[in-house]
Amino acid sequence: MSELPPDEAWRKAKEVCFDLLAARPRTKDELRQALRRKGFDDDLGERLLGKLDDAGLVDDAAFAETWVRSRHTYRGLARRALVSELKRKGVDPEIAVEAAGEIDAEAEEQRARELVRKKLRTMVDLDEQKATRRLLGMLARKGYPQGLAYRVVREELRDAGAETTLLDDIDP
Repeated sequence: MSELPPDEAWRKAKEVCFDLLAARPRTKDELRQALRRKGFDDDLGERLLGKLDDAGLVDDAAFAETWVRSRHTYRGLARRALVSELKRKGVDPEIAVEAAGEIDAEAEEQRARELVRKKLRTMVDLDEQKATRRLLGMLARKGYPQGLAYRVVREELRDAGAETTLLDDIDP
């Protein structure tokens, strides 16, 4: 886009950012990458991102809070997975950790239990060993700590009537 006059390049870059922001909130880094892909000069991009930040249209901390709330509620992701996703989106690691910290240990455990109960409903024909392995794998993929996963799976299987002898001998 360097062949465009400066005013035209600015207008087009602003249009790219506004189009992306109209679809959903974005991090500064997501917008920066989009502008680079479209061939805009880094200096122009940084000036524009500064203006958008000053206007309150781009706020990585607010984005992170919304992202954490949404992904924890609807995808069942644990704090560790949420921090990892936010870092991949270009959110500063401190902001990511702070946003994920909004989910306390109790809420994380409760969400893990909900996920296990939901998955258990589809596992009626599986033996206990397979069910245990699948449940632990599901929680691990969603970022739940190993100790929490073992405890939740053991307790939920026991409540569902399983023997749970497999996990009783394991010390997380």
